[in-house]
Amino acid sequence: MHLSFKIAGIISLMTFTGAVLAADAVTALGKDFTFPNKIEGLPLKLSDFNGLQINNFTTNDDVKLSYWEAGSGEPLIFVPGWSANGAEYFNVMYLLSKKYHVYVLDPRNQGLSQNVEYGNRLSRYGMDLNEFIDHIGAKSVNLCGWSMGASVIWSYIDLFGTKNISKLAFIDEPISIYTHSDWSEKERQEAGGMTTSPERMVGAFTQGIPVNNQIVDTAAMERYMAMDSLYFQNSEALAHEFIKNDPHFLSLVLFDHATNDWRDVIRSKINVPTAIFTGDYSHNVPSQKWMHAAIPGSELFIYTKEEQGDHFLAFKNPLRFTQDLTRFLNKP
Repeated sequence: MHLSFKIAGIISLMTFTGAVLAADAVTALGKDFTFPNKIEGLPLKLSDFNGLQINNFTTNDDVKLSYWEAGSGEPLIFVPGWSANGAEYFNVMYLLSKKYHVYVLDPRNQGLSQNVEYGNRLSRYGMDLNEFIDHIGAKSVNLCGWSMGASVIWSYIDLFGTKNISKLAFIDEPISIYTHSDWSEKERQEAGGMTTSPERMVGAFTQGIPVNNQIVDTAAMERYMAMDSLYFQNSEALAHEFIKNDPHFLSLVLFDHATNDWRDVIRSKINVPTAIFTGDYSHNVPSQKWMHAAIPGSELFIYTKEEQGDHFLAFKNPLRFTQDLTRFLNKP
């Protein structure tokens, strides 16, 4: 579950000027943007990323979904976590677009995509991903899901299998967010259970309602609030400038998301090369180790605290992450 949504009263909501079809990013967003930190090897301005586009397509249930796109070559699709969006992938896209045709799909009710009251369940999000792959005309794709984005990919695989997937990568997603009352502690850790009350979790993440860590584990939010990476500061500043998330629409998928248990999909339906990323700051390490053991031939990357090994590792340490992901994708 992506926890970077700015809880009411803590961080202000983002603003968005409106996306258009098949436009360069500056045109789509209505203006240029200068990043707060100058980092060697990465753009100082939005306009410095030549070829970055923001496009959209319409699903079969009439929802306009936006996506960020750059580069050429083998398709690599990123599926963001809950409340996340393509702006947060700016550095990751810039680094990987030198070798891949990189896409980031903003899920319904997130980022630049349309807000709707319907279709807010993981099965529909999996269908959205399937329609997006059809939309770009790709016969084979690499998929990388972060946080809830991993669950979207598990839903896609449950519905459509892996016939169109070359390789997979997952970043720090619990396999079952809901902790069942009859589980042993070992089962809870292996599944990644982080809440005993989905309703309280929804309230905590969308309204800032206080909870204790036995009801909802909020450790990832603490790591977000640290803002201890210049890379992360830059990508979050871009998202702050251009994206508006509505807490009502964000809340609609959370209960369904929290109550899915994907262990059967991971045990029996993932049969392509898979990379798993987590870190020492994350409480998800035991569940990621379980997934590594359940998927034959998978690779597990555990970043240290010094390597920004938390829920946001891809954005806090994009150089290391994109190098590791590229090496994995390049393997025959």
